[in-house]
Amino acid sequence: MSAETKVMRAAPQTFAGHYSLRGVVASEITKLRTVRSTMWSFGVLIVLAVGLSALASSLTTSHWNQVGFGERVTFDPIRESLIGVFFGQFAIGVLGVLVISAEYTTGTIRASLAAVPKRSRLLIAKIIVFGSATLIVGEIVAFVSFFIGQMLLRSPVPHATLSSPGALRAVTGDGVYLCLLGLIALGLGCIIRHTAAAVSAYVSLLLVLPIIIALLPSTVSNDVSRFLPASIGHTIVSRIQNPHDFSSGVGLVLLAIYAVVALGVAGYLLVHRDA
Repeated sequence: MSAETKVMRAAPQTFAGHYSLRGVVASEITKLRTVRSTMWSFGVLIVLAVGLSALASSLTTSHWNQVGFGERVTFDPIRESLIGVFFGQFAIGVLGVLVISAEYTTGTIRASLAAVPKRSRLLIAKIIVFGSATLIVGEIVAFVSFFIGQMLLRSPVPHATLSSPGALRAVTGDGVYLCLLGLIALGLGCIIRHTAAAVSAYVSLLLVLPIIIALLPSTVSNDVSRFLPASIGHTIVSRIQNPHDFSSGVGLVLLAIYAVVALGVAGYLLVHRDA
């Protein structure tokens, strides 16, 4: 008997064959906790985000005497210490896709839907569990990256504290940013149902689309690029705001709308098409 079947049998039932949201959430916690991809993805996120942020801060300190005057004036210590998060976001995206696409690949989605006939409840449980996990891990990674990065930015390199203007906003916003990206990836995984294709779509959204838009005339690219998740992420961690971009607050709201749309489409397709 599989671990998933055991959890479903132990979960509180509202009536025969139907499980309460609490029971389905408990099942999803077990799934997320016991599969290897979770630990690997979170491990890669931590190593990339914290490690690269520390490396960037250390290199900046060691080469500060070679930095030109213009770069010194525009240097942002907050962004420097959070730079690794932009690499860790790919690990979060892969995990978000795998949370549901792996079930389609292995065929266990049929067992899940048989145990939870109300399909929307299954997706809601996945959103609650995965969203909570990525928010917690994302905030921890953001704060650890910030503190280690600032510790390595030694004098005469400018450094910041959480009380510095925009610092707390950037650090907390970074964790929320990772969480919302993960939920978008979850939505893509449910919509596409194929791991490689969904991961490719996620990577294209973050890397390929900005390159394509950058090739457009500046009058067009400036207006369009601010809607991209990558531009929103740079705005969140930057002390100096680009006049063409949205503010960090507006950017997070926009990213949340993207996540709601992706998950809304995913929920509709999950309910209306065959497993």
